[in-house]
Amino acid sequence: MKHVSIALAYFTLCVPLLFAEEQSQQAQVININISRSIQAVNYRAKGSTRIDFRGTALLPQAKGEAKIENKASAVTIDASFDNLSPAAQLGSAYLTYVLWAISPEGRANNLGQLILDGKKSKLQVTTRLQTFGLIVTAEPFFAVTSPSEEVVLENIARSDTKGQVDVVDAKYELLQRGRYASANLSPLEISSDVPLELLQARNAMRIARWRGADKYAPESWAKAQAALDRAEDYQTRKQRKSVPTASGEAVQGFEDAITISAKRQVDEHLAQEREASAQREAQAKAAQQFEAQQRAEAEKQKLQADLAAAKDAQARAEAEKAKAEAQAQQQQAQQQATQAQQQAGQAQQQAEQARQAATKAQQEQQQLRASLLEQFNRILETRDTVRGLVINIGDVLFASGKFDLRPEARERLAKLSGIVIAHKGLNLAVEGHTDNVNTEAFNQKLSEERAGAVRAYLIAQGLDPNSITTTGYGMSQPVADNSTPAGRQKNRRVEIVISGEIIGVQIGIKPGATP
Repeated sequence: MKHVSIALAYFTLCVPLLFAEEQSQQAQVININISRSIQAVNYRAKGSTRIDFRGTALLPQAKGEAKIENKASAVTIDASFDNLSPAAQLGSAYLTYVLWAISPEGRANNLGQLILDGKKSKLQVTTRLQTFGLIVTAEPFFAVTSPSEEVVLENIARSDTKGQVDVVDAKYELLQRGRYASANLSPLEISSDVPLELLQARNAMRIARWRGADKYAPESWAKAQAALDRAEDYQTRKQRKSVPTASGEAVQGFEDAITISAKRQVDEHLAQEREASAQREAQAKAAQQFEAQQRAEAEKQKLQADLAAAKDAQARAEAEKAKAEAQAQQQQAQQQATQAQQQAGQAQQQAEQARQAATKAQQEQQQLRASLLEQFNRILETRDTVRGLVINIGDVLFASGKFDLRPEARERLAKLSGIVIAHKGLNLAVEGHTDNVNTEAFNQKLSEERAGAVRAYLIAQGLDPNSITTTGYGMSQPVADNSTPAGRQKNRRVEIVISGEIIGVQIGIKPGATP
């Protein structure tokens, strides 16, 4: 039998040392005699085995089992539990259960939260520990960093637990009995409409305030409170999917604030003790002051001699320092000159890269512009201008004196739309023109209606409405003589001006244009 001590966080363990050799296949047992015992198993051997869980006096009907498998770099724990009842029955502070791995060295690792499905729960986790015992405790929220004393389940080795394992009977006793009882927390109102995550966040906030986190860890408290406020807002606005994430952030934040607060309170207590100790030391020093003055007078002559020697040494040191500073300044100046040369070279290189990039962009714009000009000309008469690519929709594509698009016009505009959609960043300005037949008011309205009809059809083909503007010019901008039929026919037209940075032209919306 081998007996050793195991110091656990929030656990006290007794240590008798007795050594005895067992047969190579027999388990080695460590007995530690305190109030309760758990079994810690060595899972170093590759492969899988099983253990059981049994309920403690707090939850005697609870039970469970786990498959534990060593997979190279980690140990996988696949556990299932039954006959669990809500944690709130153990006290108003508790809302959930947490599975812990307890190492022989005394570390307690939070492996994860047990989510109840009725009376059942399943949990699959991994740990890098090789030897450990498993317990389940009731907790106020999932992110606690040390276990409460409310142990409801503990692992036990089965008869078929196989492999070369070390079974450790570790008896432990929690130091903080009733650690949440003194908080006098009232029971939280539990409702099916409120997620468990949000209840835990509210509980974590209450416990953090009780622990003084709002005073001793105000930064962490504020962040956690902000996360809780977001969760409450999501709950109020019924954004249920966002509540768990914000609640989890709040729980972790309040646990961090609790940890920081505890440390700072300890530091404050230590500071008070140091201050008291300093006062005692001051009193002792006052009693010794007279004796020190006597010794000081006796040493005064010696100090004067030492001072003279020190001054001489200081003068030499200052000279050496000045020399070293001069050398350092010279080296710094050389380094700065080298750095300036490097920066100048980098700036020149960056300028060249920028010029090349601009040239490339301009070439790509020109190539795209030429390609679009060729494609548009296959559909409708198109010309390249400083304003952009101007597409002419002649009067023959409209009913006489009306703004209805003829089938041929719709077919061509559909083809045009397909090309424009394939090139994001193009802007279209649709401009209507008429001849001088009829009144100026009639022609102005007809030009606006024809431009609007073209815009509406283009939007129906999938073009972005924000990329198309319309303007009616009436008979104010003829391109031919209105005294001849041929000239008037040329003046009766709708032009589409296509522009955009991707083809090197950016045309703004003109005053009076209709978006």
